[in-house]
Amino acid sequence: MAERSLDLGALQTLLAQVHELKVACVGDLMLDRYVYGEVSRISPEAPIPVLRARRSVAMPGGVGNVARNVAALGGQARLGAVVGQDAAGAELTDLIAAEDQVEDALVRPEGAATIVKTRFVAAGQQLLRLDDEQPATAAYDDRAVFKGTKAILLSDYAKGVVDDALIEAALWAGREYGAPVIVDPKGRDFARYGAVDLIKPNASELAGATGLPVETDAEVEAALAALLASTTAKAVVVTRAGKGMTLARRDGAVVHFPGRAREVFDVSGAGDTSLAALGLALSAGATLEAAVQFAILASGVVVGKSGTAVVTPAELIEAEMSQHAALAQSKVTPLDELSDQVEAWKRQGLKVGFTNGCFDILHRGHVAYLAQARGWCDRLVVALNTDASVRRLKGEGRPVNDLDSRAAVIGGLASVDRVTSFDDPTPMSLIERLRPDVLIKGADYTKDKVVGATEVESWGGVVRLADFADGYSTTKTIEKMTGDSQ
Repeated sequence: MAERSLDLGALQTLLAQVHELKVACVGDLMLDRYVYGEVSRISPEAPIPVLRARRSVAMPGGVGNVARNVAALGGQARLGAVVGQDAAGAELTDLIAAEDQVEDALVRPEGAATIVKTRFVAAGQQLLRLDDEQPATAAYDDRAVFKGTKAILLSDYAKGVVDDALIEAALWAGREYGAPVIVDPKGRDFARYGAVDLIKPNASELAGATGLPVETDAEVEAALAALLASTTAKAVVVTRAGKGMTLARRDGAVVHFPGRAREVFDVSGAGDTSLAALGLALSAGATLEAAVQFAILASGVVVGKSGTAVVTPAELIEAEMSQHAALAQSKVTPLDELSDQVEAWKRQGLKVGFTNGCFDILHRGHVAYLAQARGWCDRLVVALNTDASVRRLKGEGRPVNDLDSRAAVIGGLASVDRVTSFDDPTPMSLIERLRPDVLIKGADYTKDKVVGATEVESWGGVVRLADFADGYSTTKTIEKMTGDSQ
């Protein structure tokens, strides 16, 4: 089954709930350095581009980027990791200290070396990545990192920090503090993570751990079932790049979440952003479904940025508003296309409702009316009077909002499935073309006065009269705005 995305109201509520929640972010830490420049020629020494460096930036990577994203989204991150007593380690320490809402719980064992990943970039493309690291990083042994946290995030880059002892400590702390434990895994043996609340592999990692293909939805479902059978994890969510995410619970249904259409600039760190978003949402008591939707939105924003980036609440709200506007616009449908869609709905056994009106300035009464109308059918079509038609009905100065604006606002309502328009004195031709199963008008009408009532009942449909919220109308709203009310 497929899951719909978070709406704007749910997103704003969740962002408020995650504010200031403390999350433990523990795992492999590294220094991510980006060298940006220009390429204008090929080296005479070898067939390779010559990069003329223009600037360099550095930021915490790995679990450090998870912590940065937790903080950017409004939470408080306690960062547990190993850092070397070297120049790169000192640079990392300074960068972390500059991050608001990130608490340093680092350990600096003697002889440990800081991992540095340097990416060389020109024209928005990575030319080369240089990794400077030792074969293994020292273990992390500060168990106080988990105390009092609302969620525990283990970011495993297979550098040695997320060992069996740390996993056992995290599971104990999760039980002790009632905090969900979420793992971003590496390797093929996911069973070693034990009974964590959620494992978050990407599609390639899921394929590697199960030995199964993961291209189609059905293949992903089979791989997830195999993974759950071979581990004690409570749930698994697999990130599938542009295909979205798929969630599988133990003894539960598999849910597919479509991705958001975004321009992808750089996927570096998108998995870290997803992990941070999942952890924050679950720490606030959100359902797994809502947490996955939150993670999809956050990672969709961050891939449009350069480098190891973070996403803020304001950016999430802007992205959701843009998505909401695009969805609303997609509901505005020409008559020929609408007729085909209505026929398709009917073939699926869905009951189609129809209502019409000016809907000039949307108010509470309109929202309640359309919600009630949608309750009487499976799909609701709203036909709007054109601007000329509104003027003929309401007089000069109306409509206040033009047809395109009214259609976008009405289309933005969850209760409305399609929006169209008509210029005739009545919507009779539309009703005859679409042949709705339910015809809805306001309770200020009687059934014998409803245009199309006889025709709809003749083909087996019904006529419904919806209530209006008392005291609300476009005319009264305009009077309040202009000061003409008595």
